[in-house]
Amino acid sequence: MNYEGVLTKMQTENGAPIQYYLVFSNDFLNVNQLLDKNVTIRFVGYQCLNCKLQRKIYRQGFCKNCFFEIPQAADWIMRPELSKAHLGKEDRDLEYEKKVQLTPHIVYLANSSNVKVGVTRKSQVPTRWIDQGAHEAIEIIEAPNRYLAGITEVALKDHVADKTNWRKMLKNDVEDESLEEWRDRLKQFIPEEALPYFIESTPETHLEFPVLSYPEKPKSLNLDKTPEYSGKLKGIKGQYLLFEDNTVFNIRSNEGYVVSIVVN
Repeated sequence: MNYEGVLTKMQTENGAPIQYYLVFSNDFLNVNQLLDKNVTIRFVGYQCLNCKLQRKIYRQGFCKNCFFEIPQAADWIMRPELSKAHLGKEDRDLEYEKKVQLTPHIVYLANSSNVKVGVTRKSQVPTRWIDQGAHEAIEIIEAPNRYLAGITEVALKDHVADKTNWRKMLKNDVEDESLEEWRDRLKQFIPEEALPYFIESTPETHLEFPVLSYPEKPKSLNLDKTPEYSGKLKGIKGQYLLFEDNTVFNIRSNEGYVVSIVVN
């Protein structure tokens, strides 16, 4: 089997286990079906996810020009507390910002390598947790806009992590935690204006990833340095492909790369 196209983050379908799909312009691939098979990934070129030009990818799947111009790459994407659409203030494109920022947002706790706090649009639950490789997660705030969720995350970052240790996550070096206890413990630190949106009781979500074996010492595949790689696929977790020789490939950080994938 031979597939070629522009990498975008894998689409997912929650199940036992989660189903993963690589979607190309004229084809798609159920990645779960590649487990225990030899897979070759070959770098072909670049294609910016916005302008579609064959320019070197700068960040988030975009060329440098697009990254500094389009609203999809503005600072408030990574830092929700910078959102201003609720004030009617434009950053790069007010219509786009209203569409994304003025929708229900969830502040959550997730456990992938450690307990961390994060923000996502309500429509992205549980996709966001799957993409982070979290094996358990819980909602703690449902805010009406991105700004309120963002300031809540900032306040809680003083008391709980806001980053995932990707190596620990991929090695499955994790401990189960009571996220309900964490939620109740952190309630006192939630900003007053966001407190009315606190969720008193919601069950933990548990996620099951399709992994046959975990890498002991994950080493990241960089297509710019290694334009062709072959290995036996042993698992999929977060947005990573896990191979038998400890190589891991982060699909998300290679968005905009054009690749050829051959399955033996």
